[in-house]
Amino acid sequence: MTSPSSIERADRLNADCHCVSLDRARLEAELERVSPGFHDEVMTGRPHLFSDSVAFVGAEHVRRMARLVAAVERVVTLPAWREHVLAWAPESAHHRCAAPGVFLGYDFHLGASGPQLIEINTNAGGGLLNALLARAQKACCDDVEALLPGDLAGDTAEHLFLEMFRAEWRAFGGGDTPTRIAIVDEAPQTQYLYPEFVLFRRLFEHAGIAAVICDPQELAFRDGALWHGSERIDLVYNRLTDFALDAPANAALRAAWLTDAALITPHPQAHALYADKRNLVALSNDALLAKWGVDAETRATLANKIPRTELVLAENADDLWARRKQLFFKPAAGYGSKAAYRGDKVTKRVFEEVLAGSYIAQALVPPSSRTLKVGEAPVELKLDLRNYVYMGHVQLIAARLWQGQTTNFRTPGGGFAPVLTVPQGES
Repeated sequence: MTSPSSIERADRLNADCHCVSLDRARLEAELERVSPGFHDEVMTGRPHLFSDSVAFVGAEHVRRMARLVAAVERVVTLPAWREHVLAWAPESAHHRCAAPGVFLGYDFHLGASGPQLIEINTNAGGGLLNALLARAQKACCDDVEALLPGDLAGDTAEHLFLEMFRAEWRAFGGGDTPTRIAIVDEAPQTQYLYPEFVLFRRLFEHAGIAAVICDPQELAFRDGALWHGSERIDLVYNRLTDFALDAPANAALRAAWLTDAALITPHPQAHALYADKRNLVALSNDALLAKWGVDAETRATLANKIPRTELVLAENADDLWARRKQLFFKPAAGYGSKAAYRGDKVTKRVFEEVLAGSYIAQALVPPSSRTLKVGEAPVELKLDLRNYVYMGHVQLIAARLWQGQTTNFRTPGGGFAPVLTVPQGES
């Protein structure tokens, strides 16, 4: 008898396992460890941050995603790649930094031909939240019990993330450990993922690193250094979506970045090298990659796992409109699915806005699905996978479950979900 593949088993579990695996009491306990009342603070206004169940992914799909990550990393190291992408990058991205930047997010849909890279982000959120979520799971049935992590009380992911920041600081030339870190975002307490900022502050402080959560306007650049009040900042964990640091409110950060007065991570050049959506046009252009000397195996990996992507140009308007139902439109510097549109939902008015902006069009790859019971009825949710990556190494894989045109945290039963890797079946 032929054993089912890991992919077939994962598909079956995603369709048929409706179990609730999230232990809400354990989740509350994990959050309350941060500070009394933190659980209520996190969940108030965020009822769909965490799904009640897990998502299943076949081991072969996990390996394929890792191969794609490695292939992209090989291309990004090429001088020709740097020259190509920096040609359209903002001025601040031309400043070089030895630290590669924390928390690359490689986002995939599981298409008919396997994992397809939808986009890369440089300030991928949710890593620490998902590490906590994984520890709050319980085995809900025999199928799941064998797939749960062996040590739910461990803090492997947290330790990995902490060492990543230390590695950044060493690459910057700052020694083993920074003295003080600023976790920076615009009006941080109003951000949906603000609880994660609190978790990072706790992680840093437990490691003996002073940490503050602040708005960029609370920072000052003076005497060749970056300051928060009277405290000098060594490292900024940058959660801003002003990737070029061009906004007036980010002037102090920009000055610190351009003078190496503090390590900003992730930084403008990391965004230019990885996350500008126009980069996907080059990564899916086999002839261009061959011209740069990219080897055949790497090119094949990219061709198989990156949907064809093209620039939206006014001169191609009629052709793009005719093919719109097979396309997904994204702004070149976009993030969080903002101003992104499925072609089959695009009106003429919106299409004119797309043409007037700086957009790419990507071959549409519908997400796979996860069926869960919401109340008493089974509900089919869309599923995508985020690989948290540092220096080519996949640190953690998490799923997002949702309904609607783009990913969101507004769907009952949806939200972040741990990913369980399904091994090959036995005959």
